[in-house]
Amino acid sequence: MAALARPRPDQALKHAILIAATLIALAPTIFMILTSLKTSEEYTFNKVGPPENPVLEHFHTVLFDSGFIGWMVNSTILVVGAVALSTVVSCLGAYAIARMKFAGRGMLFAVSTALMAVPPVVMIVPLFVLYTQLSLISTYQGAILIYAGLITPFSVYLLTSFFRTLPQEIFESARIDGAGDLLILWKIVLPLSLPPLLTLVVVNALYVWNDLLIAIIFLQDDAKRTLMAGINVFQGRYGDQIPLTMAGMVFASAPMIILYVAFQRYFIQGLMAGSIK
Repeated sequence: MAALARPRPDQALKHAILIAATLIALAPTIFMILTSLKTSEEYTFNKVGPPENPVLEHFHTVLFDSGFIGWMVNSTILVVGAVALSTVVSCLGAYAIARMKFAGRGMLFAVSTALMAVPPVVMIVPLFVLYTQLSLISTYQGAILIYAGLITPFSVYLLTSFFRTLPQEIFESARIDGAGDLLILWKIVLPLSLPPLLTLVVVNALYVWNDLLIAIIFLQDDAKRTLMAGINVFQGRYGDQIPLTMAGMVFASAPMIILYVAFQRYFIQGLMAGSIK
């Protein structure tokens, strides 16, 4: 039986650095989960170590006595609506810029890309005035339109870069068979674009889920409070109960962690789409 090859010193050092970086990145999450399983009394004397007698009462309080469920539902509505709307618009716009010839498409792409550098805070005042006139304050559709507008420029940029790398022969064959642009986009381009599309879903969902600025200003009705806005209320109410607060953070983080883990195989592949031709 052949002896196992020993790793080279440079490989061992590389692996050690990666393991250390992983542990550092996971440390806050591990601390959050372990703390949520402690009683307030135990946390007073054991802030870092694992819980001696894990408890789940904090999760019960978060679920049934704090309003977390309603906040998560509101955030889910915004995430699904904004991501779906942005994805549809981005696919159509990116396909037009990448594969259709018309006057001004280069300028359109340049303007769309430049919008990625515009901070949302500079648009708050004009948007608030406009939404007040249109009676869109504290409405789901109003917030969804803002979020979709904020995440669309990056989506168009990423999809355009990927669509340009697709072989021209595919499009020529489809046109010979009589397919129009919409049919080509639906039947050929989108199935080939699964990695960048799923990357956009994850990245854009994270942005909308974690946003606080738009949610506080444009969703002023308590019944439409999002998770990030609700967490501020939750921390103010239970700020002295650290384990309970950490249990709330676990619920707030869980959906996005699950989403990322579910699509992680496509994530790096999607981010690299279009970078190498």
